[in-house]
Amino acid sequence: MSPVGPHADGKHGDRVRRTALSRQEIVRSGLAASWRRSLLHHRLDPDRPDTGDRLTAGALRERQQALSATLHTSRPLLDRLAAAVCDNGYAVLMTDAEGIVSDRRVHAGSQTAFDTAGLALGSDWSEATQGTNGIGTCIVEKRPVTIHRDQHFRTRNTVMSCIDAPIFRHDGSLAAILDVSACRSDLSAAVARIIAISVNDTAWQIEAALFRSAFPKARIVIGDRPAHHGTVLLAVDADDLVVGATRGARRVFGITEADLVARMPAGDLLSGWGKADLGQALRGEIQRALSRARGNAAAAARDLGIGRATLYRHLKRLGIPQNQYRSAKRLIGETDPPQRRSGVN
Repeated sequence: MSPVGPHADGKHGDRVRRTALSRQEIVRSGLAASWRRSLLHHRLDPDRPDTGDRLTAGALRERQQALSATLHTSRPLLDRLAAAVCDNGYAVLMTDAEGIVSDRRVHAGSQTAFDTAGLALGSDWSEATQGTNGIGTCIVEKRPVTIHRDQHFRTRNTVMSCIDAPIFRHDGSLAAILDVSACRSDLSAAVARIIAISVNDTAWQIEAALFRSAFPKARIVIGDRPAHHGTVLLAVDADDLVVGATRGARRVFGITEADLVARMPAGDLLSGWGKADLGQALRGEIQRALSRARGNAAAAARDLGIGRATLYRHLKRLGIPQNQYRSAKRLIGETDPPQRRSGVN
């Protein structure tokens, strides 16, 4: 692989400059806006050939230590994603919130190509260093991003396609970026979209695992997940108070940090704000708990980590009649113990 992209004659750099300086293009294209940031704000040269800075081994260890909880939680999920894509010439990367590559999965035969492309451990892929690229632009825009070959700002990076998704901490701040990159010319936009689905799903799973680990004693209520919001999770304590919310939940339900400090009642969030999707999720959680407990409210409440009085409040508010569960017991074939039966020989 050449150390520079397919536009080494300067045509790519000229196109980037022309587009970045065009007001019409900026209005029409988010990519053009990123190119403009790279050119005018970060003062980068699209034709500059070097790969950028790379941390020393000691500095990289410090970064990895700071990201250790996320790296530990994500390890099995990154392994699974890598097993699906790395044999086909892709690399799976995780960076910290500043774009430093802190973990990498790559097939042994592709290591040299990715190192040459600058996708080595300790490399800096922020927009301030590399201009428009999957990792750096994902950090700035805090949404899933795909940068396909000549959409990169720098000419040397146009050999790559990068598919990225952000991972947020339990408090809504950016924790890391998950990246799948390819140094190949035959990656079509259609295939990139398919890979993006796996990247987004893996990022959401990591985010959900981080959220659950931050609230080990809370009940986690799962809401519907709009594709543009990511994970929508609430952590609810034994007193039915909301003690945590993912970034997606904060955006969907308008939850502020002050709301979480005040510990709003989950019932107020569900009924007062009229969000049917989360109410349906809570209804499902309760019904599943009652089903597992064979209609025993006390056992269901223990399974949910709430008191019986709180459970009954939920039953009433969500319109779930208690006799429904007595009927459900008959439907699933559960019968009373023999000593409680009457009129049976």
